[in-house]
Amino acid sequence: MSDLILFWHRRDLRIADNTGLATARDRTHRVIGLFCLDPNILNPDHVAPVRVTYMIGCLQALQQRYAEVGSQLLIVQGEPTQVIPTLATALGAKAVFWNWDVEPYSQKRDHTVIDALKEQGIDYLAPNWDQLLHTPDEIRTGSNSTYTVYSPFWKNWYSKPKAEPVATLANVAGLTSAQMEIARKNGVIELPSAKDLGFVWDGDLIIAPGEATAQSRLEEFCYRAINNYQEDRNFPAIDGTSQLSAALKFGVIGIRHVWQATLSAIENSRSDEARDSIRTYQQELAWREFYQHVMYHFPELADGPYRDAFKGFPWETNDQHYQAWCEGKTGYPIVDAAMRQLNEIGWMHNRCRMIVASFLTKDLLLDPRLGEKYFMQKLIDGDLSANNGGWQWSASSGMDPKPIRIFNPASQAQKFDRDGDYIRQWVPELRSVDTGELLTGNITPLERRALGYPSAIVDHKIQQKLFKERYQQQKA
Repeated sequence: MSDLILFWHRRDLRIADNTGLATARDRTHRVIGLFCLDPNILNPDHVAPVRVTYMIGCLQALQQRYAEVGSQLLIVQGEPTQVIPTLATALGAKAVFWNWDVEPYSQKRDHTVIDALKEQGIDYLAPNWDQLLHTPDEIRTGSNSTYTVYSPFWKNWYSKPKAEPVATLANVAGLTSAQMEIARKNGVIELPSAKDLGFVWDGDLIIAPGEATAQSRLEEFCYRAINNYQEDRNFPAIDGTSQLSAALKFGVIGIRHVWQATLSAIENSRSDEARDSIRTYQQELAWREFYQHVMYHFPELADGPYRDAFKGFPWETNDQHYQAWCEGKTGYPIVDAAMRQLNEIGWMHNRCRMIVASFLTKDLLLDPRLGEKYFMQKLIDGDLSANNGGWQWSASSGMDPKPIRIFNPASQAQKFDRDGDYIRQWVPELRSVDTGELLTGNITPLERRALGYPSAIVDHKIQQKLFKERYQQQKA
């Protein structure tokens, strides 16, 4: 058997600060990258065309990175449990390495791949939680249980030392021409386009694919916005966030690298306010990790609520209301602006994600799983753990010590879109409306008809009262 190791990329589409890849390089100089186009994941019912387009672009960039260091990134398509052992056997690989993932499907798939590799006598190694700063079993309560509340999780998580970035892959050898021919006969294909896979996205991407772009975005954010992040992150009309969520979802940038950037920013900060803002950004990184830990320990969350009061909750069934929400035609300007932003660019500001999620569940009284699924069908950064955690937080069905949290669309608009710039950008038919009326939504029926803007489909005050009544009944 050769000294060749296949490294199976999944949520780590980079060669820098990749813990599993660095481990493989420590074992041999013959490291070959591998990515599997998994039909179980590339399901049009769950995957956004914009997300596939971004992923394919990241794979193109990753192939170039492998070429630069002397190796290749191979592409296969099909069931990972079949195509990966087949290719590894054909190439005489001594091992297949990869990084662990928290998601239920990934856990099941990986253990099946391990069994298949064992049958072929091929070693495997997946010792690293590359996407996390701390493993799911590392952050525990005093009674050695999983945290189900964020605040104490954050305190424990933040108190622990963080690993530094690992070495970038370098000085490796790829396959020979003869081996490449064997690879092609055993499932290796040219990287297809997103359209070849049935996913059509003709719009721009909020972040260009690849390691280099993610690194530049991080540097630009730390220079421009991180010192004011605590305040600016709440205003969707301001470019006050890092917009690295898609890069983190696909692992185009390493989480250790991002953390180190925040530490450098704190060292270079000149005020307590700036340091507080940077720490707020660190807390957002911890939120991301909290939801991943929770998904790992409570995989049932992928299918339903955490809180008993929401198991069997009497949600409404109203296709017209749901469709109006999806299309951004609810008659609530801030809600419609956010949904149109999502539909047009495949991304939505986080403040607005909370607003529209609260509206779907607390105003329309619709099952949050409908919104969760729609987000995954549209978002460039759609991630099971973060999306599920965010929706359960907004719906009050998740791990949140304050379950009855209801966002008033008008109050949210008045507080976070004070001049109406965000609403006017995404709901152009309302650009001429007085700012006060725009933010409150108190636009007369006559004016709405003249502007071609719909009437409000529900009354917020009535609906929030109804939600509270149903919640109390469920608790009883």
